[in-house]
Parts: sequence; structure tokens; C-alpha cells
Amino acid sequence: MSEDTNNHETQEIQEIQEIQEIQESQEAQEAQGTQAESAGPSEQREFRAEICQLLDIVINSLYTNREIFLRELISNAADACEKIRYLTLLGEEIRPADDPELGVKITVDDKENTLTISDNGVGMTREELIENLGAIAHSGSKSFLSYLAEHQDQTPDLSLIGQFGVGFYSAFMVAQKVVIQTLSGDPEAEACCWVSEGLGSYTIGAGTRQDRGTSIKIHLKEDAAYLAGAESIKLIINKYSNFVPYPVSVNDEKVNTVEAIWVKNRKEISDEDYAEFYKFFAGAYDEPLARLHFASDAPLSLQALLYVPGSNMERFGFNRTERGVNLFCKKVLIQEKCENILPEWLRFVRGVVDCEDLPLNISRETLQDSALLQKLNRMVTSRLLKFWEGQARDDSKKYEEFWQEFGVFLKEGAATDFANRQELLKLLRFESSMTDPGELTGLDEYIDRMPESQKAIYFASGPNRASIEQGPYLEIFRESHWEVLYTYQTVDDYVLLNVGSYREKPLLSVDQENEEMPDLGAANPPQMDEEKAASLIDWLKDVLQDKVKDVRISKRLVESPAVLLSVGTSHSMSRLYQTMSEVSGLPGNAFSDILEINTNHQVLQGIERLRTEEDPFARTAAEQLLISAQMAAGLSVDPRLLVTGLNELLAKALGH
Repeated sequence: MSEDTNNHETQEIQEIQEIQEIQESQEAQEAQGTQAESAGPSEQREFRAEICQLLDIVINSLYTNREIFLRELISNAADACEKIRYLTLLGEEIRPADDPELGVKITVDDKENTLTISDNGVGMTREELIENLGAIAHSGSKSFLSYLAEHQDQTPDLSLIGQFGVGFYSAFMVAQKVVIQTLSGDPEAEACCWVSEGLGSYTIGAGTRQDRGTSIKIHLKEDAAYLAGAESIKLIINKYSNFVPYPVSVNDEKVNTVEAIWVKNRKEISDEDYAEFYKFFAGAYDEPLARLHFASDAPLSLQALLYVPGSNMERFGFNRTERGVNLFCKKVLIQEKCENILPEWLRFVRGVVDCEDLPLNISRETLQDSALLQKLNRMVTSRLLKFWEGQARDDSKKYEEFWQEFGVFLKEGAATDFANRQELLKLLRFESSMTDPGELTGLDEYIDRMPESQKAIYFASGPNRASIEQGPYLEIFRESHWEVLYTYQTVDDYVLLNVGSYREKPLLSVDQENEEMPDLGAANPPQMDEEKAASLIDWLKDVLQDKVKDVRISKRLVESPAVLLSVGTSHSMSRLYQTMSEVSGLPGNAFSDILEINTNHQVLQGIERLRTEEDPFARTAAEQLLISAQMAAGLSVDPRLLVTGLNELLAKALGH
């Protein structure tokens, strides 16, 4: 072996020895640090076999928002307070605390870059520390519930939040080291200290805590240093843990000052309390339009407080309204602006739903049981619909105020939510030919007023009441005393045509082709013989050609010369499709119309006379007749054709 080889090996041995010395020095320093946290010798223990892998999942993958760690630790602290309260009620012998008021205290130190969460709850023994924190999947709260189940006769209603085993380890998302000091409520127990850097092992030894309870000191990572600021911690508490049942303070300042009024008895809450909670929760300055506060035990155990805002911001051209209902589990926020509680069309509703039966995943951030979620959605949606139905029945003015602001959302629901469609249709409101201006009516009231001979529900669209009533489409309905609903928005026609029927009554637009019309009979006898009328029809078809699908004698006109009927849809929808095609630049849908003429009208009789005299002006009059019918239907007309026709008519009238 060469001298160079020996020198090389000697150098490697020296390097290995140096590395070992450095490691031993670091371990000694760490042991010294741990010893400083403890009141005596400490024992180093390894986590159970699968824990290292689970730790990596918890720290790096389980939680989408690492600030949730604070929610978990506060929930655990609140659980500890809850446990001690019930043990006291059960008459157990409990070590007294220096401060008789149960609560959670948080202390931040931006100089030391630490955050400490402390409670004066039940605390833990050495065995409980090893059992609860040595295995992530173990749940101290579940064990406690099992204990209480054995004392059902003495156990009042219990409200525990978290699972100490899993939630605690979320602290390592922001911590480079965690130190726990705890003293159990068991009078015979001694204080213990638990220390870990979340790297696969922990040390446990005698603790220094003198008062009952637990404190968790987090030495923050560099990228989490902002959590050593009091304001940052307050914001997180206000978001996730504002309603835990025990006071939470930051550097001796109480943070959770707003009460979770949704869990209280409604008789104990004033209107002012409801209004103040709405302003706090929704960040609003106005008063809510309505509220619904209810609780249910079956099929799910839940409590809800829902508000209708004072105004609909979407009406003013603002962006689409964001969801406004937060999901809680036992007063702890699970999901903000939850998309699963209510359907999309109820996005304007604000408030909270607190469900104890939530099938949460291990991180308590997402929900697992889709069937149960659907049941929750149906329950809350159904209660809202029943609330509005009762309001419409018992306080119509209040309901109409709501309808004017938020009716468009109910229309959206009627068009898209098949499961709740029939209940939503009950809530729709319109003016009609039998109501005074501004007075609204519903579909049920309309049906109750229908004569026996009427088989369908009719509606007429237009920009306002006057334009609808001045048009030709209502003539037959006025003569027969059939009621017509007035729709002023295109969405109304879309909803009614999409729904198709209500209580087995077809929903039809008055400008649709429809054979189920009242028969005027002797009230409007024909004044043109059948042969002339047939010849006029053939001539008009030839003149108008592909501009209309058909021309025929009308049975619905009394005063107007002609009317244009839509085939397959309403003219309101035709206008919408026409606008959409113009905006997109794509070809629009081709809807053929039927021109119905009133042969008793002097205009048609005049056209017939000009036609038989072979006057060229007859063709101009016929084309102008169609243009007038198109304008009465609200369809787009080429202004050049309109002006040309009018000029010819003026010239004819002036004798030129």
C-alpha cells in the first residue's frame, strides 16, 4: 500500500472523528437546552414506528393553511377547560387552579420569536403525555368521551371540539421546537415537561409548572416569525376561534369578545343583539332585511343563524356575490364561505351553520361524507324556503320588499335547481292584468282565479306595464277576462319557459303560437268572405315569402290589424338570442314567426282592395304591416326599411 493511500485514509478517519465530535457537541447542547426546560433528568423516547411518516404528512401535506395550527391548539385548550368543568360537576377530586376562571391565555414574544398557548384545564400526567403525544392517531378527547360514557347518569350535555392527538402536531408547521409544560388535575400527579423538534423523537421529564393546566411554547421558524406579533395572532383568532366557549386572551387582552349567539335560546336574544352580530359577522353597516334562527336535532344536529342583507349589490353592477355562510363545528370555524351548505342561487345569504355531525377529515379542513353534506344542504335550503313561504303568507309587504331586492336569485333557483323548483315557483311574484300597478301576485293565486275553461297560465313580456297593455297580444284576454302575468325582465321569460308548467298548468307566453285560446265566437264575426280571405292569405305569403313561416287569419285580434306569433319560444327569448349572436359575432338561432291578420280591420280590407285593383302600393302596405307587427313584438327592425315604408305611406296619404 502506498504512502499516499495511507495518508488519504488517515485524513478520512480524522474527518469522521471531527464530524462525530460536532454531533456529540450539538447533542450535548440540545440536551442542556432540554434540561433547562425540565426540572430534572429527561428521558429521550422515539415516536412509534409509523409516526415519523405521519409527522411529515401533518407538517407538509395535511393542512392547506398552516395558520390553522392556532385554531387546533386553542380548541385543544378549550377541550381541556371543558373536561375540568365536567369532572368538577361529576364530583371528582380535582387539583385547584390559581385562577378559578377557566380560559386560554396566549403570550407572544417577538424578541425571543416564541408563542405560548396556556390553559388552566385538566392538564396531563406523564403517562397521558406519552399516550396522547407519542402517537398521532391517538385521541385524548375520544378517550375522555369514552370515560364519560361510563358515567351517563351524571354527565350533562358535553361540548368537546378537537382531537388532541392530531391537531397538536399541526404546531410543527410553524415550530422549530415545541415545549409543553403540564400539571394534571389529579392531585397525586407531578408536573411534566415534553420537548420535541418533530424529527422523530421527543424528550420527557419533570416539569416546572406550578399551576394546573398545560402550556405549549412554540419556538417559531424563521418564515413564521410574524406569528410572534400580537396583531397577527388576534386576526387568526377572530377568524377561526372567536366563538370558543372560554375567554381567549393575547398578552392579557381578551380577544373573543363576540358571543356565539346562534347557540343561545332565541328568547334570550334581542333584536339589537341580532343586528350587532350581523354587522360584526358580515362586516356590514346596514340592518339586515330578515333573519332566520333555528336548531334541529334530526336528521342532523345543527344550529343556524342566517341573514338576508339589506341590499342586493349585484343589482348595482358589482361583481358576482361571494358565498356568505360559514361552517362551524361546535363553535369552531371549519370552512369560511362554504360552498356546500347552500346552492349557488342562495349565495346572497349570510350567517353561520354549526353542525355537530360533520364528517371531517383528519385535518378538520374538508368534509368527507358527500351524502351527509347533501342532507345538510337540503335541510338548510328547505328551512329558508319555508321561512319565505311563511313570510309571503303572513307578511306580504315584508316579503315583497325582499322580492324586489332578491327575487332575481329565486328566479335563478327556479331555472337551475330542479330539486327545489316547485317550492321556488310558489315564491315567484308578478304584476298581472288583474292587479293594480305595483301590486304583485303569485302563481297559486293566479290559478285560484282561473275560469274553468282556461287550461294554461299566460304571461306577457315588455319593458313596462303600459307597453304590454298597449300591444295587440292582450286583446283576446281582455275580451275573455283571462288573467295575464306581466314579466318585465328577459330572465322571467327564460324561467317560465324553462320550467314549462306549474301544478299541471302549462306556462305559455301570449306571443306564442297556441291553440288553447278563448273563442270569441259571435263577439267578433268575420266581415270578409272566406274566398277573399283565402286569396288575400295566399297573396301575403307570396309577398312576404321567407320573412314569415306562415300567414293565417287570427282568432285573437279585435282592434289590431295583425300580430306576430313566435314558434317554439317567446319573442322576448328571440330578442335575447339575437343580442347574444350580435355580441358573439356568431349566427343567431333562426326562429320562424307566424303572421296572423284581422280581416275585419280596415287596414286589411284596404290592402285587399288595393290588391284586387293591382295597385303596386299594396305590396308596400303589406311589408309595412309586417314591420309594424315586428315592432309590436319588440323585435329588431331595420330602420332603413321602416323609414322607406313610412315615406311611401306619407306620399300616398298626401296624394302623390
